[in-house]
Order: sequence, then structure tokens, then C-alpha cells
Amino acid sequence: MSEIIVLFEGHSKISASNEMIANCSCSLIRGQHNIIVDTMTAWDAKRILKALADRNIAPHMIDYVISTHGHSDHIGNNNLFLKAKHIVGYSISFGEKYFIHNFSKGHRYIINETVQVMPTPGHTLSDVTVLVEMKNKKITAITGDLFETQDDINDPKIWVEAGSEDPNMQKQNRVAVAELAEWIIPGHGTKFRVTDKMRTTLREQVIHNIHTQLVYADMRVRG
Repeated sequence: MSEIIVLFEGHSKISASNEMIANCSCSLIRGQHNIIVDTMTAWDAKRILKALADRNIAPHMIDYVISTHGHSDHIGNNNLFLKAKHIVGYSISFGEKYFIHNFSKGHRYIINETVQVMPTPGHTLSDVTVLVEMKNKKITAITGDLFETQDDINDPKIWVEAGSEDPNMQKQNRVAVAELAEWIIPGHGTKFRVTDKMRTTLREQVIHNIHTQLVYADMRVRG
């Protein structure tokens, strides 16, 4: 089995009319492989190294680095881990060698029997989510910015305004992950438990979106 340690919780807030203070969640998965997910900004190297050292893990002991997408607050310290295979969105590499995997067809990448990488495009078109099976056989999903925070379930404006290259796909993948996971570690907030009420809310948002699209399509036909 695997365990997850959230080394740093993500955060995000508007600090001025044209300025935001933000950093992503950074998580360590321990089990058959040591995996670090989302390595924060380039200014966080000392913090990450200390957090790992406090758990008796040196950089060369990390087997995989996973960046849920390629934004600067999620990839800033990937170069600390040169013995690891790197997964950045849909790109899988080690040094100059790149490994072909068809994320775009919905195929998951299997790291081991308890850790998988699932394509969840929306925030960017090559976003991924890390699914981790815990000791109780329940799934914890490390989602990056597919979910900004727990609050964005009832207030979708939060994730929309944070940026989404395909909001329709993001809505659908938010449902897909919520259906699979008992817990979610979002990109910029605290880990939270997924409730049936949350799942219903997310499904209703997709249904509303489909209904709206059908109405607009009908108006265009009639127009």
C-alpha cells in the first residue's frame, strides 16, 4: 500500500488589482516507489529538501516526479530529482529519453499496483491527476488545479477565474475524479473528503452545462 504526506498545502489569493499570491500543494507518496507530486516554485527548493530530509528521504531516493501540469508553480524544483522519471502533464521522460504513452486517448499510466496517473484535461489540455490507493482500499486523488480548493465545488467561479483551457472537459473530469475518490488534495487548498452531496453538485453542473449548450444550439438553428 501507499501513504501520502502533504508536505505543503497550496494557497491562492488576490493581493492587489493585478497581483496574486499563490503556490501549489506539494505531496510525497511513499510505498513501492517514492513519488513527489508538484514541486512548487523555483524559490522553494530549500523548503522541499528540508521537508524530505525530515522524513529521511534524499533527492536521489525519489523514483518519480509528477507535475499535474506545466505551470511554473508546479514544476519549479523538478531538477532536484535527477534519478527520477519525470511525468509533466502528458510528457514522460528521463534525461533526453521520452516515453510514448497515449494519455490523449484516456489511457492511465500505471506506476505500481497502488498508484496511477489519470488524464484529466481542462485547466490545461494535458492535466493529469494522481490516483493513490490507500490501506483502506479507498482512493485519494492528487488533482493539481482540476480542483483549486474545496470551495470551488459550490462556487465554480473560483476554478473558472483561475484559468481553464477547456471548462467543459474540466467539469466532466471533476465529476469523474469525485466519483473515484474518497479524498482530494486540490492544487491550492486543504485536503478534503468527497461527500455524496459534492458529487451530486458536480453532476448537476455538468447537466446544466449540457442543457445550456442544447438551448444555444437550438437558438442558432432557429435563428
